Amino acid sequence: MRVVILAGGLGTRLAEQTEVKPKPMVEIGERPILWHIMKCYAHYGFKEFFIALGYKGEVIKSYFLSYYTLNGSMSVNLATGEVQAQEKTVEDWLVHLMDTGLSTLTGGRVKRLRPWLHQETFMVTYGDGVSNINLRDLLEFHRRSGCMATVTAVRPPARYGGLIFDGDLVAEFTEKPQIGEGWINGGFLVFEPEIFDYLEGDDTSLEADLLERLARDRQLAAYRHHGFWQCMDTLRDLHRLETLWGTGNPPWKLWA
Repeated sequence: MRVVILAGGLGTRLAEQTEVKPKPMVEIGERPILWHIMKCYAHYGFKEFFIALGYKGEVIKSYFLSYYTLNGSMSVNLATGEVQAQEKTVEDWLVHLMDTGLSTLTGGRVKRLRPWLHQETFMVTYGDGVSNINLRDLLEFHRRSGCMATVTAVRPPARYGGLIFDGDLVAEFTEKPQIGEGWINGGFLVFEPEIFDYLEGDDTSLEADLLERLARDRQLAAYRHHGFWQCMDTLRDLHRLETLWGTGNPPWKLWA
């Protein structure tokens, strides 16, 4: 099972961070959110990734090129230049870093990867959102649906906390619940290769040109995820994710 992660957008709503790095490289707990997303997939055994690069793609390439070298401890013999790894722990992932164009839209990025996806079922998600979704259950749901595509539907977190009253007094404050209005596309998509017939070129949007057309053709299933989901669109979102990571038990950390 191959996993495509869309990592080429400009991330303009997080400009404070994305002037020097692409949004998927913005860190939560000293690790890029891209790493967190990949850890979620790897937890369920999905370990072959196609990272669709665009804006500042060289930053993501540099990260993975140096990942093995810079993780863990090492000993350096300054006289000879010999480097010996010590206590090295690295991921057993296969990562394909694919240039998909600077201004290519989301559907176009997926379209460019067609030759490498081997005409099999594959997964796609965005490079800026984490969740505690059970990806095995998602895949099984998709296969039962018989549709060309499945989207994970989520209820976004309410923007503000709530008040509980006791008469005219405030009894307590409530945390922001995961009951934002309506259902939205939370990423974590599953596609059959037939969807490529809906993708025309670089100017194709995954959302408007693919998902909406599939919905009209009754080929888009919705997996309703009632658990945790959070995207990283703004500094507010980033601070929330950092706070959750700082608790030591963030809800999306399914791995040991």
